[in-house]
Amino acid sequence: MSVETRDGTARIEETGPGRPTAYTSALELFSIGIGPSSSHTVGPMRAGLDFARRAIAAEHDRIVRVSATLSGSLAATGLGHGTPDALVAGLAGLEPETCDPEDVRGAWTGRPDRGVLLLAGAHPVSFARSDIVFEPFRRGLKHPNTVVMHAWREAETEPVLTETYYSIGGGFIRREGEAEAERPDEPRADEESYRTAADLLALCRDGRSIADVAWRIETARRPAAEVIGGLDAIWAAMRACVDSGLHAGGILPGGLGVKRRASALRRRLDDAPAGDGTADDWLQAFALAVNEENAAGGRVVTAPTNGAAGILPAVLHHWWRGAPEATAEQVRTFLLTAAAIGSVIKANASISGAEGGCQAEVGSACAMAAAGLCAVLGGSPGQVENAAEIAMEHHLGLTCDPVAGLVQIPCIERNAVAARTAVTAARLALHGDGSHIVSLDAVVETMRQTGADMSDKYKETSRGGLAVNVVEC
Repeated sequence: MSVETRDGTARIEETGPGRPTAYTSALELFSIGIGPSSSHTVGPMRAGLDFARRAIAAEHDRIVRVSATLSGSLAATGLGHGTPDALVAGLAGLEPETCDPEDVRGAWTGRPDRGVLLLAGAHPVSFARSDIVFEPFRRGLKHPNTVVMHAWREAETEPVLTETYYSIGGGFIRREGEAEAERPDEPRADEESYRTAADLLALCRDGRSIADVAWRIETARRPAAEVIGGLDAIWAAMRACVDSGLHAGGILPGGLGVKRRASALRRRLDDAPAGDGTADDWLQAFALAVNEENAAGGRVVTAPTNGAAGILPAVLHHWWRGAPEATAEQVRTFLLTAAAIGSVIKANASISGAEGGCQAEVGSACAMAAAGLCAVLGGSPGQVENAAEIAMEHHLGLTCDPVAGLVQIPCIERNAVAARTAVTAARLALHGDGSHIVSLDAVVETMRQTGADMSDKYKETSRGGLAVNVVEC
């Protein structure tokens, strides 16, 4: 089975003879990047960087120009998501995990009509704004988020290198035609293997938790110290994003005039008398903080996408803040549990708004957050699966219809509402014994079918829903 590595490209993932696994590492599913979109910003940046490196490796100093065509959703809402800026930043050698977000803004929009671009940060080529072409209505695409890139040599009418990339959600990319043999580092054959939530629960029948199963897979792939360090870095980045958003004011970019609200809410809550029932308000503040940072193009963690990046950090931060004796190990339990559940959704349906609508983004994030919270509150594997099912079930059919193609309306508030839903789902599951009529697998399959049936105008194209019924002013 093909899954994606931390750089977003595909690799083979097997655990023994013919036994595919759904699991995507928590260190990959939760990747540190920049806003406003994992599929429209982080993915294209990774694609640009991968293409630049391939072009230089193939032709070295003979390359004189590069160009790209954005198709489908990447073209329809690319400007609002900063897609061309991110793509050019990637071509210039920037990586979403380490770049300064300020260096990405204006990489395309601020570029002169014709100038020089340092391909992969080293090789000068001719590049202009017009070298990025938008084709939002192109038909016959293999994926709704498609970018085709070309490299040219002097005086030649045909490109010497052409690569097609698909931004498949969560910052992951897939390069067309990539041979399976090109991806090394197959997991060890003694890993746990599961494809569905039912498989995952079966692995927990010997008394292990879902986080235990995820831990075993993680440490079969890399040293335990690396896993711990990676999880702790993810949590640190989530906390930093919450803190930054709680202390930033002003108007979000993009032209809609959306005001940041998290900072003002934080000040009101700081001044509120102790014990006056503001705990839920803090949960909303944390979610707003993260998604306002995302909308501003700041440093965020895909969880599992940028459009839904505020839900899981808000729920985790809310629990952590209210549990004075919370430990780093419990935080890792939360993240590993969420990753195990998110992997089931990603493998069997989608986490991409362009593929499945917002149910695939916010619904998935809500299910992951509910599962993680249920786990750290002492829930059994059955209760954790139930929490995820409840959370996902009540997002079925949710459309992705961002106004003006910006990850602002309704995205920011939607994350705050879903954070509360995740907490409710976890608590409802804890009131039961883990047995329930509708399984998580059934809900995931329903989400997949619903996404397939959903009109494209409701899948991150800004051609339906609120995107056409709200006057931009």
